[in-house]
Amino acid sequence: MSQQSSFTFQTEDGVEIFAKKWAAKSEIRPKAIVQIAHGMAEHIDRYDAFAKELMSHDFIVYGNDHRGHGETAKLNNMSGYFADEQGFKKVVEDMHALTMIIEKEFPGFPIILFGHSMGSFLSRRYIQLYGNRLAGVILSGTGGDPGIMGTIGKWIASREIKRKGAHSPSPLLNNLTFGSYNKNFKPTRTEFDWLSREKREVDKYIKDPMCGGIFSAGFFYDLLEGIAIINKRENLSMIPANLPIFLISGAKDPVGNNSKGPLKTYNAYKQVGIEEVSYKLYEDARHELLNETNREEVQADIIRWINMHI
Repeated sequence: MSQQSSFTFQTEDGVEIFAKKWAAKSEIRPKAIVQIAHGMAEHIDRYDAFAKELMSHDFIVYGNDHRGHGETAKLNNMSGYFADEQGFKKVVEDMHALTMIIEKEFPGFPIILFGHSMGSFLSRRYIQLYGNRLAGVILSGTGGDPGIMGTIGKWIASREIKRKGAHSPSPLLNNLTFGSYNKNFKPTRTEFDWLSREKREVDKYIKDPMCGGIFSAGFFYDLLEGIAIINKRENLSMIPANLPIFLISGAKDPVGNNSKGPLKTYNAYKQVGIEEVSYKLYEDARHELLNETNREEVQADIIRWINMHI
């Protein structure tokens, strides 16, 4: 038997964060805790099937809806927007606050952080600041250093903020970010074919009122700023050298530029002396590995990797 529960916690700047916990009803001692950081334009409840699979292997799972997403957006009436100042940093701090809640409930238990897409970028900053709290990190659907394109994107976002305000949805930045993602999957059935080969999962995403939408110029500025921060060599060097890191990606994931992004990240970690960093690219898979046609293979690989590092 299993149970899931939801709760909220408040941040120092007064934001109410929605979170979920998946735990077995029995008194089985968990092997480890998995903390999930979800991606952009989605929410933690989309990880329900994954969390239940982890529970069946004696893990307890936690995750929260990030600022501007899901129930957290509803609670604070703030959709598609992080914060007025240092938004990326604040979302990472929210994740750290959840880790501290986990540590109080399960002192001494190993914690594995799983971050997908935007959640992988947040997790990459998290391990620079708080990597010593973790037994390992899994980065799913991550991207490489955008370099000059990221700088140009930030400049466009700052112009949009001056023109329309930080809270205004930005169709321009949305199109610049996602407009090309479907181009390798023609003829396309939907705008979101790039998410998965599994049509039912793509349709579920489209029908979910808490998925998709056009995010604000302020959000894009914060995200691009965060991506620039995580790729600086001095910040990469802050990651504990003994922290195990596992990168997973669909070989045809446009967020990872068809495998180039995760490989760039892998090489960057190797260059700063991370002792145990590995990756797996899944042939023909797209962005959402947990909702792909080969999800069982992906989940088995994740569980095997966790068991090796706890």
